[in-house]
Amino acid sequence: MGSLPTESLSVEEHQQQQVEMDDTSRTERARWLLNSPDPPSIWHELAGSIREAFFPRNKLSSSSRVKQTWRRSAFSFLRGLFPILNWGRNYKASKFKSDLMAGLTLASLSIPQSIGYANLAKLDPQYGLYTSVIPPLIYALMGSSREIAIGPVAVVSMLLSALMQNVQDPAADPVAYRKLVFTVTFFAGVFQSVFGLFRLGFLVDFLSHAAIVGFMAGAAIVIGLQQLKGLLGISHFTNKTDVVSVLGSVFSSLHHSYWYPLNFVLGCSFLIFLLIARFIGRRNKKLFWLPAIAPLLSVILSTLIVYLTKADKHGVKIVKHIKGGLNPSSAHQLQLTGPHLGQTAKIGLISAVVALTEAIAVGRSFASIKGYHLDGNKEMVAMGFMNIVGSLTSCYVATGSFSRTAVNFSAGCQTVVSNIVMAITVLLSLELFTSLLYYTPIAILASIILSALPGLIDINEAINIYKVDKLDFLACIGAFLGVLFASVEIGLLAAVTISFAKILLNAVRPGIELQGRLPRTDTYGDISQFPMAIKTPGILTIRINSALFCFANANFIRERIMRWVTEEQDELEETTKRTIQAVIIDMSNSMNIDTSGILVLEELHKKLASNGIELVMASPRWQVIHKLKSAKLLDRIGKGCVYLSVAEAMEACLTSKFAALSNC
Repeated sequence: MGSLPTESLSVEEHQQQQVEMDDTSRTERARWLLNSPDPPSIWHELAGSIREAFFPRNKLSSSSRVKQTWRRSAFSFLRGLFPILNWGRNYKASKFKSDLMAGLTLASLSIPQSIGYANLAKLDPQYGLYTSVIPPLIYALMGSSREIAIGPVAVVSMLLSALMQNVQDPAADPVAYRKLVFTVTFFAGVFQSVFGLFRLGFLVDFLSHAAIVGFMAGAAIVIGLQQLKGLLGISHFTNKTDVVSVLGSVFSSLHHSYWYPLNFVLGCSFLIFLLIARFIGRRNKKLFWLPAIAPLLSVILSTLIVYLTKADKHGVKIVKHIKGGLNPSSAHQLQLTGPHLGQTAKIGLISAVVALTEAIAVGRSFASIKGYHLDGNKEMVAMGFMNIVGSLTSCYVATGSFSRTAVNFSAGCQTVVSNIVMAITVLLSLELFTSLLYYTPIAILASIILSALPGLIDINEAINIYKVDKLDFLACIGAFLGVLFASVEIGLLAAVTISFAKILLNAVRPGIELQGRLPRTDTYGDISQFPMAIKTPGILTIRINSALFCFANANFIRERIMRWVTEEQDELEETTKRTIQAVIIDMSNSMNIDTSGILVLEELHKKLASNGIELVMASPRWQVIHKLKSAKLLDRIGKGCVYLSVAEAMEACLTSKFAALSNC
């Protein structure tokens, strides 16, 4: 009997010792957070981004890295800048055979399309061909995609003509217009290079996938309507791009007989041929080459028809003279001073974003099929450099083309050597065959562009966007209607505005969850998502689902937390006559915090403390804990209020005076 008190005291001492050990362990783990080193500065991160872009990490040991010579470092820099140095050493003749066939197939499609897209951009035909020579060669040296086909594209060509004709009328002064286009191309290349060097690719993401789907569909319809000028042989046509103005111009020309039926007959005949070839190529994958060579066949046959029948004497409009030869230098034509500098820089920025969005989307789509990763930042650098060099060699903005990339992929390309083959073929055509294109009818170029437009309209994807996210669908429709009924600028502005409004809405009103412990686990989840989650009486657990705890959402977060505290307090007093003893804020999803967020945390601490409630923080991230220490907030509210996880914070509350008070 006398031994029982001693045994009871021994058990109590053991429990007390276990509690102290747990407290010591939790305190030690909390110090891991509090004593973590300072995160890298923004300048250090920028320098690291540039270094990573040009000096790819290798698998050498640390001791080997120390012994690297300047020559090896220089070669590492060159390999980062020119990926061809990595795969070129293992390039085999078997791959060249595939790339040669793909490149020749690609050239047969690129030549007629390039002439048509130059016409769409309000430039002479040779400038489209120039753009299919230099940019693909530069990209072959610097790009990392194996399948992407570089050159002029319909959307960027239309975008340039729509924006540039507000600055300079191409009909009134084509030379001045061309100089400004080269300047826009230069600025587009500079912006693309900067995006890649400083890893600012997120800026391109302001044009969301949904917005791009809507923009592309609207642009395809506008481009198609504009081709009615060439298809009908209309002489007087509006410079506006909205559907109302274009249709009004078409009906006016038809009413006043400002058109020539032979153009329509010729254009529609070959358009039907192109669409049939496209249909056959899609139904039978072995005949992929048919839709690829159909545009070139159309050009050859229609040119022969016009030449033999003298149809140009009967109203059929023809291309006439195409200047041949190598790309001439245009460095002296850049307008880097003068009254239009700001406007050309703005158009360059818009063109850079649209071109990058299309190119990266195309490149990543085919890279995922082949099972390799495409570095978006390196792609931006490659696109930027090729457009800078292009602006100096009489090219306008080039990017990746979805239709030509699909042909390149179907033709069995293995590497970007197919782009080199295509560029050399186009160059030979410039040297030898441009005089043969004198009688090529404009209506055929219009039909070639029209045949490529269905690929830009993705109705199934729009329906899928509607099912998944209604706000995304609103951005899609906004971009579509803006381009269709207003202008390209309005469509882009609508897309960016709606996308940005969605981001702002999520930032200003972030998700804030009341959490409970999931049964038989140490995991805490949203009680709305997991009704079986167990709430701990007297302790409120809240998670902030916002990457940035900042001025935009700080007041909303404070008001929501205080409202829940009040509601929980009233509920506890009615049912158990108890009060809330602690509020645990799970900050694991908050990557950063600003001064407004820090002030709100301090206000919360003061308000809760005045009501006898302790504020506890769990899982603050690196930048957050660093800024809390820098602002001396932890010194004012106590470093003992920070824990490594919600489970440890809850355990500390349950074994402290808070739990004792709640059990009174």
